[in-house]
Amino acid sequence: MNIQGKAKEQMTFDALVIGSGISGGWAAKELTEKGLKVAVIERGHDVKHLVDYPDAMKDSWDYPHRGRLDNQAQEDYWAVKRTGYAASEENRGFFVKDTEHPYKEKRSFDWIRGYHTGGRSLMWGRQSYRWNEQDFKANLEEGFGADWPIRYADLAPWYEYAEKFAGVSGYKEGLDVLPDGHFQPGMEMNCVEQHLRDSVKSKFPGRHVTIGRTAHLTAPTEEQKALGRGTCMYRNRCMRGCPYGAYFSSQSATLPAAERTGNMTLITDKIVYSTIFEKDTDKVIGVKAIDQNTKEEVEYFGKIIFLNASAINSAWIMMQSKSGKHANGLGNESDQLGRNIMDHHLASGAGGTIDGFTDKYYFGNRANGIYIPRFTNWGSDKRDFVRGFGYQGGASRAKGTPTEESFGANFKDAMSNPGVWSMNLGGFGETLPDPNNRMTLTGEKDKWGLPVIEFDAAWGDNEQKMRIAMRDEAANMLEAAGFKNIYTYKDEVKAPGIGIHEMGTARMGNDPKTSVLNKYNQVWGAENVFVTDGAAMVSSSCVNPSLTYMALTARAAAFAVDELKKGNL
Repeated sequence: MNIQGKAKEQMTFDALVIGSGISGGWAAKELTEKGLKVAVIERGHDVKHLVDYPDAMKDSWDYPHRGRLDNQAQEDYWAVKRTGYAASEENRGFFVKDTEHPYKEKRSFDWIRGYHTGGRSLMWGRQSYRWNEQDFKANLEEGFGADWPIRYADLAPWYEYAEKFAGVSGYKEGLDVLPDGHFQPGMEMNCVEQHLRDSVKSKFPGRHVTIGRTAHLTAPTEEQKALGRGTCMYRNRCMRGCPYGAYFSSQSATLPAAERTGNMTLITDKIVYSTIFEKDTDKVIGVKAIDQNTKEEVEYFGKIIFLNASAINSAWIMMQSKSGKHANGLGNESDQLGRNIMDHHLASGAGGTIDGFTDKYYFGNRANGIYIPRFTNWGSDKRDFVRGFGYQGGASRAKGTPTEESFGANFKDAMSNPGVWSMNLGGFGETLPDPNNRMTLTGEKDKWGLPVIEFDAAWGDNEQKMRIAMRDEAANMLEAAGFKNIYTYKDEVKAPGIGIHEMGTARMGNDPKTSVLNKYNQVWGAENVFVTDGAAMVSSSCVNPSLTYMALTARAAAFAVDELKKGNL
């Protein structure tokens, strides 16, 4: 849609949504379904569902380097390659080239991005868990960061609302530490995973093994089918875009839902960098943007604005949104904007092999693994650190291993016969909020003339102590279950950001002197602006956060429309 040169009234909408990823897609769906005319403004290029998934059907041999990371990619994707997987030929299609989008590091930070329609909803891990009651109270009770202004009961109905629409498969386990939700049938654990489950249940009271709760359809509802979504085909090529719409993404779910209302205008290639604050009305009346291709300046106007550009970029926009009332950045009376960066620390755990089960195998490539919920500092389990961690992992059989003497038919037979079973358990641990873990704007400019971000963050003592337990407890459970050749690992190089769960840069709270957003995700002093992505998080829990972003966004959108109708916004 070419909107350049049109009059201001044609650039004006009821609502502006900045970003089209997981939370932005949800904001678009909720606001349009409630009757608002909404502009969704995406900084990257358009990626259309089905049409723009060029790698979806490729095999490794279809790539020049058989999927491996070539020398040029190592230079272009210097941050993405730190993930160990995302920069390969098979996966890097939707990740940005770091050379084209630079950032600086005072202390290391792995900023992994996707600038296009749908954002990282096309590449996320799809693990979808509710936070528990304690997650919302721990900061207050233990004296870290700020208190959450909401509790689990405030979000519980919105969790269910999000689960029903997105489609989350899993098993109900009846655990307080991992609240059950509205699930489609859970994927099946293989025989070795079931063996570990039974062993952990009998030998480690208070610990549990379940299948990952993942946003993949296993029994699509009529609503999901009407959007063109189908059942997961167990291909495990999700990061290339799913042509079946089986996993939840903005492309497969929320944007089509918004589109069918007739109320959405999708605007791509526009880098929003600042809000426009009008002192006469004491409101934000719009946003400023730059066309990423032509570098032309453009402004958009709306009654309410949802900032959903991701934890880092939403804070980046707010930092540049200075005015007489917001001299330190939008809503930043507290000086907490850009601070308290949290992520999940990982790359600590154990693996091993196990004898037996040679008469069993599995079919397909399940895009999911097992999950072991947090058990440390829960109930009677007390540690020398606070909070805890969960495990994600899984079991599989190795391919055949030909000997040096194998040749011809013998070689083929050896390759065709599956080898031993092995299993890995990798921890995902909670990070505490720390105001010294932060991002700032440098004097250096990118090619659009916009400030480059510098990160200054690291794991703290609590995380380092937790990582030792993550490693050792994984080995203990595998050993108790009869695994052999057990190896442990605790990566000392992985930095914050590597979990790709950035949180906390514009946290919610009860007081503008200690937080940036109120309990409905409104910016203090600019109440018609809502921030519902990872920036809003007050703590990080140890479970994947995306389902919480969905719930927060749906809740805030309902509140925003109600307030708009009352004339309060």
